[in-house]
Amino acid sequence: MARYKHYDYNQTKMIPLRFADQIQPGTFEYTLNHVVDNDLDLSVFESRYRNDVNGAPAYDPAILLKVVLFAYSRGITSSRKIAQACRENVIFMALSADSQPHHSTIAEFISRMDEVIAPLFTHVLMVCDGLNLIGREMFAIDGCKLPSNAAKEWSGTRAELNRKQAKIDRAVSRMLTVHQQGDHQDQPPEILAREQAQIEKLEKVSAKIKKHLATAPERLGQRGTPIKGNITDPDSANIKLIYHLGIDGYIADNQFRKCDPRFAESVTFNKAQAQRRKERGGQVAQRFTPAEFNYDPLTETCRCPVGQPMWKRFKGLIGEQETISFQVYRQHCRDCSLKHQCLRRPNQQDGQQVSFTLGERKLLSSFIEKMKQKIDSPMGRHIYSQRLGTVEPVFGNLESNKGLNRFTLRGKSKVNAQWMMYCMVHNLEKIATQGQQRH
Repeated sequence: MARYKHYDYNQTKMIPLRFADQIQPGTFEYTLNHVVDNDLDLSVFESRYRNDVNGAPAYDPAILLKVVLFAYSRGITSSRKIAQACRENVIFMALSADSQPHHSTIAEFISRMDEVIAPLFTHVLMVCDGLNLIGREMFAIDGCKLPSNAAKEWSGTRAELNRKQAKIDRAVSRMLTVHQQGDHQDQPPEILAREQAQIEKLEKVSAKIKKHLATAPERLGQRGTPIKGNITDPDSANIKLIYHLGIDGYIADNQFRKCDPRFAESVTFNKAQAQRRKERGGQVAQRFTPAEFNYDPLTETCRCPVGQPMWKRFKGLIGEQETISFQVYRQHCRDCSLKHQCLRRPNQQDGQQVSFTLGERKLLSSFIEKMKQKIDSPMGRHIYSQRLGTVEPVFGNLESNKGLNRFTLRGKSKVNAQWMMYCMVHNLEKIATQGQQRH
């Protein structure tokens, strides 16, 4: 029988380390350490401290910056995990000189980077330019969507948040009633404690929504209509596309039942389909056409076929056509005997709308059309192919390779600062891998 050397994971060994020897030339950490110590002007951090005479010594901003950027290069964005790495990982120990900053110190340092990030980012770019890593041949723009530090359930229009807050208040009222009734019964104390904790939690949620509604103004879109805002991070927005696939739905193929043989003989599905075909095949009432609405182009007024006045809803360009739109008042449509010939749905809440074109269509060359013509030209196709290889690999490297696929801060300025730190990691990696070749 073969014999193997004995090993024991429980044994302890004292290993002498010289931190400078752990930062090997040619590595990312070596480049990071050299650039921060020799190329960045860290005097921008001086105004943060008032301990020249009194107070405890502060952590050197150079140490904190090295630790944070190196953590980002390894896909670590949590301040607690960064602090843990400074205690357990040799490279983190070497970069921080074993100073072991607390996670709250790291979190505050990252949170306040929006005050100083611009000159630091510029200095790293200047280092790249000095090593001929900026070609100056093309300036390409691209974008990506990253999740923010905000929950979707805290999003909504002002009306939606009002309804949510009222619903929570009703739930609290019901729970209080049940809780008070349970006081007179033999309820286990752990159940009563859990119910009381749930009531307190819902009351805090309701108070948070009330505070937001009392202080934050209504968010309006480009057309002046209310849009959703987020209580946690007002600068954030909903991501409409599903991650990776970019499909707004769980089933991309709405004909999947026809493709899947398991549904071929489904009685329930076939009955439902037959009922839908029957409903679609029925007689559809003929609805009024725009010609049956009484439109006066001189006074720019309109009346519906019944004779009710309509209010002017819009006048302007829709695409390349000047258009004017009118809408019937809601109360007139609600009580109208001919609404089945006018409205698409009998229970429709808003009044009927009608639009009229003004004059002939103007062939306006929009910016989008001009851009299409540029891209479709031979030079445009050549430039576009260069763009694909210039800017898109940056997002692929940061999101996929580095794992920097979400933001941990809130607010546009802080998120922008964190994104610039992500980009600094990308540029420092270029210096580490290509700087010696181009220099």
